[in-house]
Amino acid sequence: MAAAVISVNGETAQHARLKRLAFLWAQAQGFSACAMEVSLPKCRYRADVAAYRAQPRQTESTAVFECKQALCDLRRDNCRTDATRQRLEAICKRRLILETHLHAHYPNLRSADSLFPEFDSQTFAAIGHRGYARLLGELRALQNRLYDCTKFDRIVRYRCANLFFLVVPEELFRDPEIPAGWGALVESSGALILARKPVWHETTEENRIRLLHRIAVRATRSLSQNCMIRASSCRLT
Repeated sequence: MAAAVISVNGETAQHARLKRLAFLWAQAQGFSACAMEVSLPKCRYRADVAAYRAQPRQTESTAVFECKQALCDLRRDNCRTDATRQRLEAICKRRLILETHLHAHYPNLRSADSLFPEFDSQTFAAIGHRGYARLLGELRALQNRLYDCTKFDRIVRYRCANLFFLVVPEELFRDPEIPAGWGALVESSGALILARKPVWHETTEENRIRLLHRIAVRATRSLSQNCMIRASSCRLT
């Protein structure tokens, strides 16, 4: 019942909770600059949460978090969902099988990831396997038909950040429904669990700085609004 309550800005309590959890999770992973409702560079979209991470002698990284509280937020209403979803599940199974075989034949593709050492990245695209490329192409096309992935595809294509995460409740998580290349953070017992590791996307230094600037602007604006509310409350009392 509480999750369905709409706030004055049109946001549900559940969506606000997912954003807050994503914010806290990002900070726990070393992203020192975080903000909610951040306008992304070079596109018209806004991220639920955006974060920036910098550590000595390591590559700077930026991350975007999108929170979805219901399947209707992901799925399009005007497609044959049953047939498309069955095809999507079959494609996902084929992808997992092919990745297992590729990893066995190309063990050097596996490289340690400093952000998530317990999850190693596998850059299968680097080998130029045509069958794998076709499989990923069909996977993205099916997801675009079934889910509202236009935004997801575009912010990746525009290189808005290095890492992208979909944040969902536990009952909503289904691996085939996570956009290709995105990580999945699943809410469980009041915390987020990394259920799928994201693919690293290269971006430009200019885009990283632009996103950091927008994070700073949004965080400052939020702090100013909170201070104004507190000041007004003090005057009223």
